[in-house]
Formats: sequence, structure tokens, C-alpha cells
Amino acid sequence: MRLSVLDQSVIPTGGNGASALRNTLKLAQITEEMGYTRFWVAEHHNTNGIAGSSPEVLISHIASGTKSIRVGSGGVLLPQYSPYKIAENFKVLEALFPNRIDLGVGRSPGGSTETRLALTDGVRKSLNEFPRQVKDLQGYLTNEGSDETVKAYPIIESIPEMWMLGVTHRGARVAAEEGTAFTYGHFINPHNGQRAINHYLNNFQPSRMLGQPKVNVCLFIVCASSEEKAEEIALSQDAWLLAVEKGGDTRIPTIEEAKNWILTATDKEKVKENRKRMIIGTPQKVRDELLLLSEVYQTDEFMVITNVYHFEDKIQSYALLAEAIL
Repeated sequence: MRLSVLDQSVIPTGGNGASALRNTLKLAQITEEMGYTRFWVAEHHNTNGIAGSSPEVLISHIASGTKSIRVGSGGVLLPQYSPYKIAENFKVLEALFPNRIDLGVGRSPGGSTETRLALTDGVRKSLNEFPRQVKDLQGYLTNEGSDETVKAYPIIESIPEMWMLGVTHRGARVAAEEGTAFTYGHFINPHNGQRAINHYLNNFQPSRMLGQPKVNVCLFIVCASSEEKAEEIALSQDAWLLAVEKGGDTRIPTIEEAKNWILTATDKEKVKENRKRMIIGTPQKVRDELLLLSEVYQTDEFMVITNVYHFEDKIQSYALLAEAIL
């Protein structure tokens, strides 16, 4: 089994964006030494608790500070942008760091209507254009598109590995039809993954970019030396997710703050439901559950996201997981 990392550069209470971004680089360097396969950074906008708003810039920084781990986006919000400009950005990255760059793209609108319009400079772009944009992006990456008058430069020997991020069978369908790798976001929707991945594997069409289907699955994991410790650490992640879903402060609260939150019956039910998006426990428990999910999802690679208050607890979680599996 292979392990990879998705990091959102989350900001803890009392912290700031600059320190969160420094910790993202530090985490990439540490997990590279542990043997993790890839390190992806997310794209979020107009939220006070997540510093990762520009994956292309952050990818370059991380790749410069590491040696061999693949670095990529999880993912670029393709509907808001020009496929041509994304292709140029990632071809430059691939030229700088050959055979180390992953281009993960998603269909997410990127936030509220106002946020999305700010990203598109007021142009109301349709999400229904996503399949066409994926096709155009591949054409520019390979310079084999229908428009011979416009090519994406620089010309490079290798091209970034392209991944489609999805949380339904719709994303899986586009990935299969266009011949890209597919990441299923169990950490967003834990209920539809088996159907989505089955559709992808059964309908995959080889492309210039990928000859065989390739799948990984992303989920929240909190791993600690004891069940009690893991549960305590995970309280800050539980509270953070609850705040995110309510549209509140998206900085990660301290464990003490999380313990003191007064939860309504609805909140408690939501926390219980959110636990289906994650694995929390000892290295043995996490390993056993990943092995089961590996069979369900027909994949040997899991992408791990750990959003807890203390950076030291986050590092320890990734370390214990690596010791148990890699």
C-alpha cells in the first residue's frame, strides 16, 4: 500500500497564514523522508482558516524544498479558469521539476457566488463546460488539440500526471471518458465511492496521457499511540469541520476549545455523520480499516488529510501511519 498527503495549509487559532504555509513545506519534507508517494495542496478562497489559495505557487515552493516526492494540486478549480493558462502553469512546473508534478483538477465552484465571480472577474461561467475544459486542458498539455494556431509552451519531454478529483460518479465518468487518473474524495462524501470507482474502472478509455486506469482515495486520518489520545486529538478536527459546514470561523480550534463547545442535538448528529469521512485510532486500527477500504475501493494508494490543532500531533499521526504501513 502507498500513502500520500493532501494538505490544505490550515491555520490554527492563534496562528497565521505565513506560519501555516511554512508548516506545509515542513510537512512535505518530513513525509518525503517517511516514504510518502505524493504531496498535494488544495485550493480554497475567501476563508480565514485556510492559507492554501494558490496551489501553483505553493507547488513550486514545495518542489524546490524537496527532492523526490511528487508534488501537485488537489485540486485546481478548473471551471473558474482558462485551460490554456493552467496548461502553461503546469508545463512550467514540469519543466522545472521533471516527472514530479501532478495536475489534479476539480469541478468545484470554489465558494459562494460572490467568490466565484471574483475569481472569474465577473464572468458567469457554466459548470456544464467542465468536460469540454478537461478536453481542452489535455490538448494544451500534449499540444495535440484541435486548435493548431495556439500551443502551450514550453515544449517539454514529459507532461504532468493529470488527475480528476471527484465525489460522485459524474466526476468518475469524466475521468474515464477522458483517460485521466481518478481521486475519490471520501473525506467529502463517504457514501458514493464504490459506485464512482467501479464506473471509472469499468469505463476507462486510454488516452495520450494515461494508458491504464489509476485510482487513489483521500480521507481524514488521525493516528495516535492510543485510542484515547487519537480521540482527544481528533476533537479539534471534529469542531473545525462543524464550523466549516456552518460557514463560521474556519481556523482550527484548540482541543480545550473543542471540549468546551456546547453542541446541539443536530451538531452531535453531524459530528457522528462526519466520522464516516475519517479513520481515528491506533496504527493497527487505522491499518486494518485501510486494508478493508483498499478492497472496497480497489486501490493501493490512500491520500491522507489530517487537520488537527497541534502541528506536532499532525506530524506524529503521519509518522505512526507510515510505520504501520510503509
